[in-house]
Amino acid sequence: MNMMPEKFNKLREMEPFTDELFNRIFAFQEKSHSAWDSGKAFAERIKGIPLHNLIFSNPDRDPETSGPTIAHYYPLREENKALVYYAKHVASHPNILDIHGRNGFVGSLLAREGVKVIGLRDPAEKPNQIADFYDPECYELRQGKLNDIDFPVDVAFSAWMPTGQNFTPDIIKLKPKMIIFIYTEHINEHSTLWQTGCEEAFNNLPGHYRVIDEWSIARPENMLQEAWPDLSANIEETRHVRIFVDESVAEIPQYAPEEMANPYDWEEDLELALLAIEAKDHLRSRGIEV
Repeated sequence: MNMMPEKFNKLREMEPFTDELFNRIFAFQEKSHSAWDSGKAFAERIKGIPLHNLIFSNPDRDPETSGPTIAHYYPLREENKALVYYAKHVASHPNILDIHGRNGFVGSLLAREGVKVIGLRDPAEKPNQIADFYDPECYELRQGKLNDIDFPVDVAFSAWMPTGQNFTPDIIKLKPKMIIFIYTEHINEHSTLWQTGCEEAFNNLPGHYRVIDEWSIARPENMLQEAWPDLSANIEETRHVRIFVDESVAEIPQYAPEEMANPYDWEEDLELALLAIEAKDHLRSRGIEV
């Protein structure tokens, strides 16, 4: 009798997928992956990026001089489509400011859903190990701070505000019609500070801003290691998305896609990892040790 539900059948492909996954991880670690080559097109650079390298930085990264190798978190395609859906309700061609632009990776994925994004790179912030990782066809990266902005901002996109800081009062001064926050409430074990921003930054907005949508995405503890024991352990972390609009914005129907978007390549790694965890939990619930 088959004790596993049909949805777990995809795990039968784990052995060949694992070989391919480890080859991709090794190529990235050895810097032979296209992600490291700023001379290549963005579409080629993001192809086949392992989820592992969006959770962990490269072993040779110097944390004293560099931020994360690629980004602070792994973006999801359907999530970016939702954000652009909301942004296009405040303007048909919205000016989107990526406040923490860094290397441009996160903002470029957003821009590739059909909007123009201007990223702001603070020269005081540690650069990513891959310092420039953006799509010049839809994303513009500028050096500067919020008080340097000299153009109208329809949408302020704040992804992973620096720890312990509160950029929100300066964001409000720009009078954006929409503010998108992506953050975590996780507190570093060596600090009393939130890993991103602070509680006030994401909750204490002026009364003329209202929340129109919000969601959370949990990354389980040891997510990759549960599926592939040779990979590194990770802490549990939940990231949150909150979307605020000004009172001048009319009601926006909640995002409900007619069909799901094709995921990013690293989302296949994510699907299998989460499926493996679910399968193990299913077996344990039936008294089977795994």
